[in-house]
Amino acid sequence: MLHRKWYWGVLILTLFVLLMLTLGCQGGNSLAVLSASRAEAKSAGVDLTVYNSNVALVKDKRVLTLKSGKNEVRFSDVAAQIDPTSVQFTSLTDPSGTHVIEQNYAYDIVGSQKILQKYLDQTVALVTEDGTKYSGKLLSGSDDIILQSDDGQVTTVKLARVREVKYPNLPGGLITKPTLIWLVDSSKEGNQDAQVTYLTNGVNWKANYVIVVNKDDTAMNLNGWVTVDNQSGATYEDANLKLVAGDVKRVTPVPAARDGALMAAPTAAAKSEQFTQQDLFEYHMYSLQRATTIHNRETKQIEFTTAANTPINKLFVYDGGKNYRFYGYQITDANYGKTSDTKVAVMIEFKNNEQNKLGIPLPKGTIRVYKADADGSNQFIGEDNIDHTPKDEMIRLNVGNAFDVVGERTQTNFTKVNERTIEESYQIKIRNHKKEAVEVRVVEHLFRWSNWQITKTNFDFTKLDAQTIEYRVKVAPDGEGVVNYTVRYAW
Repeated sequence: MLHRKWYWGVLILTLFVLLMLTLGCQGGNSLAVLSASRAEAKSAGVDLTVYNSNVALVKDKRVLTLKSGKNEVRFSDVAAQIDPTSVQFTSLTDPSGTHVIEQNYAYDIVGSQKILQKYLDQTVALVTEDGTKYSGKLLSGSDDIILQSDDGQVTTVKLARVREVKYPNLPGGLITKPTLIWLVDSSKEGNQDAQVTYLTNGVNWKANYVIVVNKDDTAMNLNGWVTVDNQSGATYEDANLKLVAGDVKRVTPVPAARDGALMAAPTAAAKSEQFTQQDLFEYHMYSLQRATTIHNRETKQIEFTTAANTPINKLFVYDGGKNYRFYGYQITDANYGKTSDTKVAVMIEFKNNEQNKLGIPLPKGTIRVYKADADGSNQFIGEDNIDHTPKDEMIRLNVGNAFDVVGERTQTNFTKVNERTIEESYQIKIRNHKKEAVEVRVVEHLFRWSNWQITKTNFDFTKLDAQTIEYRVKVAPDGEGVVNYTVRYAW
């Protein structure tokens, strides 16, 4: 009940203040500088460039009605998370004759608590929910209202009991939304087109992909979506939206001022009716080919790429000793490396090229994989993240572990040949309980020392890097494949 009473008290108080604002009761709210005339900047369009690092570049075009000389210009509806130091003002109509000589960022937003704080040591009157009236000098309004009458008596009134508060007039310095306030010196009178550019936090975007694999796990359909999340404190009406993918360096978490406008040279277009792709420095930019409105506290999803019947490879990978690596020194403990995992990973890989109906830079994001069941209904089968991936690069997704394919890795021998030589043997078994044959890539990490040699093996292997080898083992249905090898380390 107390919560409800407090809610109605605050609501009535806020409505009262907004009414006074509408009627123009703004005593003392203007800047007292050089008797400047006041102008409001009316929006004429906005460009929004969003980076995937929780920052956006806003280019807002406004129409100003200026007088010759000094003008106070109020630029409202800016983002609440704006970096004021990054603001750039440019008159498009008269760039040489119009200059900003002073800038203020007003963010003391109107609210019941702020109003009470503005009236400390001033006389206010209030009415509680039971109709009792109080009047006196306001000593405190942070938690409860404390009033002192003319005879010195002090009265405390619970905020939850307040139904109405009456003020003599609206205090200065309060605004209803974040506002840039400029002192603009204009050489001539009339309307001018101006552009304001600034950086703001609170706007982010990411890519999400959906893959549906076919019945035989040999091809897929892909849809790529961008998700724009706007928590900046502003709405961008009919914005020209651009998205920049890449690892843009930020000096500090707070956006720094940037000099000049972003310029980009167009290149090949992405395979999408909604977005075109172009190069921007060492990054990639995706431009939406229509205007869109992004409301504050809104998440918007837009499709940006599609591909149909793209070839894929399904892989089984057994990395039983994946937790062991070469750390730059000799490891002579016989028990080190003996424990192993039994899980066999299932992976999907494809090449991001034109032959596979892709071939565009893919921004980092999450790829979710689906497959139709016997009833034709798509079922979720796994997901993985990808980094920014240029065209013609391979993408490999780890979507889970195989249920019917199991690995077993056992140390079968460990011999210290002499003070500078060790020999070690392993046996890896792959058991296939599926109805069809599988090929499993068995990965082994040679972790004891940098100088090694495989002295015995019953399978051919491929050297993947300085410390890793791979076997490819084909296992029949309900069969078992066994790899045996011996490695010699010398230092």
